[in-house]
Amino acid sequence: MKRFYYSNTFAQFSQQSTDEILGIMARNSDFDDVQEQKHSWIFQIECLRNVLGGFTGSLYFEYSIPRMGSRIDVVLIIRHVIFVLEFKVGATRFDRGSKEQVWDYGLDLKNFHKTSHDAIVAPVLIATEARSGISLNDWKLDPDRLISPPLCANVANLRNAIEAVLTLEETEGINSDEWADGQYSPTPTIIEAATALYREHSVENIARTDASARNLRETGRAISEIIANAEKGGEKIICFVTGVPGAGKTLVGLDVATRQMRKLGHEKNEPSVFLSGNQPLVSVLTEVLARDNVQRAKKQGTVRKIGKARGEIKAFIQNVHHYRDEYLKDTEKAPVDHVAIFDEAQRAWNLTQTANFMKRRKRINNFSQSEPEFLISCLDRHQDWAVVICLVGGGQEINSGEAGIAEWIESLNRRFSTWKIYLSDRLYDSEYAAGHVIDLIKDKEHVHFDERLHLSVSMRSFRAEKVSDFVKAVLDLEGERAAELFASIQKKYPLVLTRDLNRAKEWLREKARGTERYGLLASSSAERLKATGIHVKAPMNPVHWFLDGKNDVRSSYFLEDPATEFQVQGLEVDWACVTWDADFRFKVDDWGMFSFRGNTWNRVMKSDRRQFLKNAYRVLLTRARQGMVICIPDGNPNDKTRLPAFYNETYGYLKEIGIPEI
Repeated sequence: MKRFYYSNTFAQFSQQSTDEILGIMARNSDFDDVQEQKHSWIFQIECLRNVLGGFTGSLYFEYSIPRMGSRIDVVLIIRHVIFVLEFKVGATRFDRGSKEQVWDYGLDLKNFHKTSHDAIVAPVLIATEARSGISLNDWKLDPDRLISPPLCANVANLRNAIEAVLTLEETEGINSDEWADGQYSPTPTIIEAATALYREHSVENIARTDASARNLRETGRAISEIIANAEKGGEKIICFVTGVPGAGKTLVGLDVATRQMRKLGHEKNEPSVFLSGNQPLVSVLTEVLARDNVQRAKKQGTVRKIGKARGEIKAFIQNVHHYRDEYLKDTEKAPVDHVAIFDEAQRAWNLTQTANFMKRRKRINNFSQSEPEFLISCLDRHQDWAVVICLVGGGQEINSGEAGIAEWIESLNRRFSTWKIYLSDRLYDSEYAAGHVIDLIKDKEHVHFDERLHLSVSMRSFRAEKVSDFVKAVLDLEGERAAELFASIQKKYPLVLTRDLNRAKEWLREKARGTERYGLLASSSAERLKATGIHVKAPMNPVHWFLDGKNDVRSSYFLEDPATEFQVQGLEVDWACVTWDADFRFKVDDWGMFSFRGNTWNRVMKSDRRQFLKNAYRVLLTRARQGMVICIPDGNPNDKTRLPAFYNETYGYLKEIGIPEI
């Protein structure tokens, strides 16, 4: 399927009539109102007829960017440059939002379109009624990424803008046919992915398709087979999907949920539900889908209330605790859904945590089931078939009372012996802490291992897939391996070290382009960062932090409110500043781990709490898609809670690994 509505050489374009070009575009269009869109197309066609005279090249109208759910107005290929044109017909000024829009389009091609990687990409914003146009005073090409900031032009000086870019040092010329056939391998954020999937795009359109990430498709295919077999055979099946941080577990879960929803439609009362105990993730996904719903309705000329949109999304994406509470009301009632996807299943509560909550908040004494056992029992109420899909992150438990994957296995072995079990063969790995219970069931007839249920490649850091391996080596104190991995990623994944928070903030602002999101991250126990202006205990709304723009002080862009491991788990930013406190200190033989109480640090001794703190830093260090700065303060010799010795060894360890200072 072509990714554009119309394409031709400049010479043939100039010979075709406007009506002929419009007819081709209209036939290929999926716009709701083609008539309204035609006015813009006519303007663009006539404008480019005048501008492109004398140039040799090719052009593409309405070039699809499915990861963003958008289309580029026009792409021009002239010699060694890819021009990305965004027309604002009737606009009299070059507003920041439009500049960032066209810049984002250019970055998408540069990052994810194979035949654009080594070419110069020049975004151009055309405000057709603007009085002024190009200004080259502060405009320059990024030599590392071969992309320029947006050029601003009006109709009169668009040709001048194109000529100015073509005077840049020439790279190898672009073959238009090869460029158009180039592989598009996007890596969406989970926010972008959720939006695209809910709009009924397929995961193949919004995710990479290269060999290194092929198991994303294979895992989805394996889950689809399991669901089909359960429905056909009237069986109850549970499967466990594992994956490294950023490998796409949540993407797989959302893809399964939306495909089930589309397949069943309104014919049966058997939808699927996506469940997570991660309230920030649920809140952010609910809000972004609701906002998108309202915006799409507005484009179609209808009014959609945000409250109603949120209500509909909440039936599809739910907090697992709210789901649990619904089926506590009637212990015989089967869920409306036959397929339940539990994101971050390792974070479900153990028996002690669940019983304490039931007694304290629900006034239910002697509750005898852990959260995994109760959740399985809810789906077990179906008389015909049911499927539970557990998405499991290794080393991701970050709070007391989180049961880990072992409790799910023990519940199945103890009570649900008729359920078929499909397991990732990587659940034996140490970070899942489940090997001892898997040994109890591995030889049973209803237990099946499937290597397709493991996602082995991190897709979050699309610039360097080994970032999660590097972070694991750092945290496991494998200094030599960490140094080797860092050497392999540093060219593609900028990672630097500093002791100056202001310099770290400047680095983020310098690196980010367009609407690439950046923000401060810190451990929830990093309480003495307060002296540097970072208040981890201050209220922070993840919806505003992750979704709002550069004009909102509550957004991540202002670099005022830090996101902790609880608020950022399952989500990501493009560029991150990880601020490192004395709660997690390097020692030669082990990490020194501390919690701050009153006015002093107290050593953390319990093994589970130590693991939670280590996992907190694992989460923080694997959130950035494009690059990261780690900021470790100098400390203060006059403050016993921030002595330089608390920080210096950690800084020295990271520096010795090879991370450069700024």
